[in-house]
Parts: sequence; C-alpha cells; structure tokens
Amino acid sequence: MEEKKPCLSCVDCHVYHCHYQDSKYPEFCLTTNMNPDTYKRAMDALKSEEDNRIAVAAAQVEYEGYGKRTRVEEVIQFAHKLGVKKIGIATCLGLIEESRTLTKILRLNGFEVYGVVCKCGATLKTEIGIPSECDAVGANMCNPVLQAELLNDAGTELNLIMGLCVGHDSLFIKHANALCTNVVAKDRVLAHNPAAALYTSNMYYQRLFEKQF
Repeated sequence: MEEKKPCLSCVDCHVYHCHYQDSKYPEFCLTTNMNPDTYKRAMDALKSEEDNRIAVAAAQVEYEGYGKRTRVEEVIQFAHKLGVKKIGIATCLGLIEESRTLTKILRLNGFEVYGVVCKCGATLKTEIGIPSECDAVGANMCNPVLQAELLNDAGTELNLIMGLCVGHDSLFIKHANALCTNVVAKDRVLAHNPAAALYTSNMYYQRLFEKQF
C-alpha cells in the first residue's frame, strides 16, 4: 500500500516569511495557497466591532508586556483594556488554592470575581455513563458544562480557566458565553507546565516519539 503523504502546513515550514514580510514562501505555504474567501471571512470578523476590540487589546498586551509581564499580569491588563468588571474562574479542585490566590490578586486590581469549582453539583460519574472504573480517582464527576452555565448565570465578562482537565476545558469553552482564556494548563506530572515535555522530548521524554495509544 502506498504511504499517504502528509498534508503540509505551517508546522512544516522553517522560513517564517509571513512574520518578516518576505515575498518568498514555500510552495505549500498557507499564506499564498489559502482560499481567498477564507481570508476574507477572517478579516471581516477582525474588523467587526467586538472582535476588533479584542484583537487590538491582545496586540497591545503583547507589545507592552513582551518578555516583562507574567501571564497573570497580562490577563489583568487585558481585562482592563476590555473594560471588564466581572471575571469568572473555572477551576479544578486541585488548583483551588491557586485560584484563591488569583482571586485576591484580581480583587486588589478592582475586579469582581466569581469562581466555580469542577466538582460543583456533586454528581456521580455513573449518572452520565462514565465507566465505574473511573471512580478510582473520585466518584463525583467534573462538570465543566455546569461551571459554564453558573458563570453564564453570574454574568461574567471574561472567564479564566484554572487547570481544567483535557477535554473538560473544551466543554467549558464550548458552553461559556463570555470570552475565555487559560491561566493554567493542566499537567499533573509536570507541575502544570506541559511545554516541559516538549523541551525535553530529545532526552527525558523520548517516549513522546513512540505511538501512544
């Protein structure tokens, strides 16, 4: 059977001319090969009032804090630029202390904060068909949809994700009404620094280059 050739995209490029305004691009470059309608849809969105406001604020935060401000500081700056008054925190129970610290910081900076922990609702995993073997790490389910609905009801204007599990974060973003951003990405093995596995994949985490599942 003939081996299927990979579909080349930005992750296969090593020249980054889209960043440097160079006119020489690889043959497979998305910049020069994309559907013009796709580009137009994106640019139309970015020129709309709401998306433009977010994009401009994000660019200003990047420029003003580049290499100087932590992510927590950048989140505060971003919220101020957007005129946000009420911030929601969707937190993992395992990071509740970190979320309490974040809450203190946010309140000191003038924000109203409303947080919901993942186990809120105290619902058994088996109620939605999660296999009982998963009870080994706790019988009650994480409920990111309930977290989103409670923050929706509270009228939050910006939601911060604090270490929700892989997939739970996806469901939370799907159901949340407000804009969402990550403060902590869950990685129980690497102290919530998932990039460390990539940095050390040529040594300590060589197993990443083996087929996982």
